[in-house]
Amino acid sequence: MNGDRIVVWLCGVHSLGFATFHVAFWRIFDWKNDLARCSVANRAILQIANLRLIYIFVAVAAACFFLPEDMLGSRLGHAFLGGMSLFWVGRLVEQFVFLRHNRIIIHVLNVLFGLGAVLFAIPLLSP
Repeated sequence: MNGDRIVVWLCGVHSLGFATFHVAFWRIFDWKNDLARCSVANRAILQIANLRLIYIFVAVAAACFFLPEDMLGSRLGHAFLGGMSLFWVGRLVEQFVFLRHNRIIIHVLNVLFGLGAVLFAIPLLSP
């Protein structure tokens, strides 16, 4: 396995990690009780958006694991990698806009978001 394929595989691991993290949101954030204070619409929107993110992260991981040559050797694959890199850049910026807390877990997430941006960009920078 060459270096770029390893990086694409790591992109898949990163995505699968975030899918797993999002699956745990109900327990981690005590959504059963915490979301009960939200309106029905807001409660539904938040949970539906989270489920769709899980689906996207699993789909991205599958593409990285099963189609690495397509990711590396086609314009569509490059657009996909670039789009995912921008997704993580945007997520990192949004973290500073919407979640300004000085807690270690926030800093860890910031590093993981930045890592995603870099991982998905690396194959695009290879000659």
